[in-house]
Amino acid sequence: MSARKKVLLKVIILGDSGVGKTSLMNQYVNKKFSSSYKATIGADFLTKEVMVDDRLVTMQLWDTAGQERFQSLGVAFYRGADCCVLVYDVNNSKSFDMLDSWRDEFLIQASPNFPESFPFVVLGNKIDVEESKRQISQKRAMAYCQSKGNIPYFETSAKEAIHVEEAFEVIARNALAQEESEEYNEDTWATVNIHFDDPQGGCAC
Repeated sequence: MSARKKVLLKVIILGDSGVGKTSLMNQYVNKKFSSSYKATIGADFLTKEVMVDDRLVTMQLWDTAGQERFQSLGVAFYRGADCCVLVYDVNNSKSFDMLDSWRDEFLIQASPNFPESFPFVVLGNKIDVEESKRQISQKRAMAYCQSKGNIPYFETSAKEAIHVEEAFEVIARNALAQEESEEYNEDTWATVNIHFDDPQGGCAC
């Protein structure tokens, strides 16, 4: 039995500056947290090999700068993504209100073949901050995710490593499913094109 080819999954992480995108990535990949991260300039990425069911996959996690001036990073950055993670800070209502803007930006730039079924995951980060400072309730966030087609939702803390592993497990699984569906669709189209282009194929009418 031949070895199954190694899969590279591209995951884009979007959200306002300061919501903890870099911290979440570093907690997941390196099991580390630092409170002194500098703002990301442009884009940066980390990779991690993980098992999804029986498959070894390499996740390429792309972290973007949340500042408006870096928002249009170009089509090449978004293209080929298998999953998009939208991050907000549960203690910052503006970062939650911006989720739609980030989601729309991704769909425009990445232009996936099937935008209505493209996998998104929403992370409400910084739940380690005291409850009195919280501005977005879990109920409100879940209602938003349901209205967008039941997007998976996790409340996380990069600082305390709460639900980070579980969230990225779902991200990896959804990204792999997307990658496989893209491959299936490409193979199907190739078969259809061969059938119609083949002069020996005759007419099916």
